[in-house]
Amino acid sequence: MGYPMARNLARAGHQVAAWSHTASKAQQLASEEKAIACATPKQVAEQADFIFACVGDTRMSEEVFTGSDGVIAGAKAGTIAADASTIAPSASRAIGEKLSAKGIQFLDAPCTGSTPGAINATLTFMIGGDQAVFEKTKPFLEAMGKKFYYCGGAGLGLQAKLTQNLILANLMQAFNEGMVLSTKGGIQPELMLDILDNSAAKSGLIAFKAPFVFRRDFTTNFSTKWMHKDIGLALGSAQELGLPMPVTSQTEQVFQAAIAEGYGEDDLCATIRVMEHWAGIEVKGK
Repeated sequence: MGYPMARNLARAGHQVAAWSHTASKAQQLASEEKAIACATPKQVAEQADFIFACVGDTRMSEEVFTGSDGVIAGAKAGTIAADASTIAPSASRAIGEKLSAKGIQFLDAPCTGSTPGAINATLTFMIGGDQAVFEKTKPFLEAMGKKFYYCGGAGLGLQAKLTQNLILANLMQAFNEGMVLSTKGGIQPELMLDILDNSAAKSGLIAFKAPFVFRRDFTTNFSTKWMHKDIGLALGSAQELGLPMPVTSQTEQVFQAAIAEGYGEDDLCATIRVMEHWAGIEVKGK
């Protein structure tokens, strides 16, 4: 998602300095959009007033922002940094505290919309941090997204994002179980989807994902492994808050089983194959 987000900033007329774990991506952006390719996050920070990151997990965010070659080593006081990654809220707050000690303002700004949203600049951002800092940053976010929810203080954007992904993952598993049950019982998948779409069980996620499942297309929009990571973060946050989440715990195990079966890089709708394997059927369209 980071590449099209950076590309949209460049196409909106902003001067962009870019770094990626995969150096060729930053070089490609520099070639195609006249951006500046950097060797480290520190080099990006040395050239930027506003910094955005979108990386895979908590450890990567910590390294990008507070590592020896990270943003903290290159940014000047007054710089605004926003993390669009989905990471642990407590870790994000710790990152913000370290940056604040250097005079760098920080927002947690996780986004939803997957790869298509990043490409089309239609992402939804959930923001945690100082609201005045968010308002300064919003014109840049508008080059990458269409909807913005200010959720409150540090870490609360992430709390909202983890809640959303927890619900999506559980909806996906409910679809998996229901469609395998109905197909095994003799109901055509397209008929079952039509029934769902015209009932209280209607779901935007299911309406979008079901056709991919029916045609056995598990091309990745949002991978099983990254959703599994986010379920784990939600469970970790719940543990910190003393909150049991029994349904989500079971969903996490199914996603882990899908990864063990080799589906980790596939789209999250590939998790249905775990249930299909147990049932000895496939949920296929005509």
